[in-house]
Amino acid sequence: MTTDLTDLSDRYGAPARWGRPVAIALTVVLAVVGLTWLGWAAWFHGSPDVRSDVVTFEVTDDHEVRARVDVELEDGVQASCRVRALAEDKTAVGELAFTPVDGVNEVVIRTERRATSVEKLGCTAPGQPRPR
Repeated sequence: MTTDLTDLSDRYGAPARWGRPVAIALTVVLAVVGLTWLGWAAWFHGSPDVRSDVVTFEVTDDHEVRARVDVELEDGVQASCRVRALAEDKTAVGELAFTPVDGVNEVVIRTERRATSVEKLGCTAPGQPRPR
């Protein structure tokens, strides 16, 4: 028994001549759109209007903690910041929301019981809902 090897294009037909260039063009367009979006997202989220960090804190008594929060504001931005005081068991024992000024902000957090640490929850601004 012999088998004739036939050309696949004879059996199934030749592939369309326009298919490969269209696929390449579509891939290039999608890559350009994707990379443009990726660049925009990195720039937008990498340069927020407001940034904050807890510089230091001091537990003054069983119901009060003083914290220094460094805030970087863009010109004309109205921001809101939040800090939280935590007890030894990591339970939140106090929280404070404040309107910062550019630079170092000294805040006093009232607590339910003795706090052992302070964490920043971050600052938000119009157009920047994610705390930083």
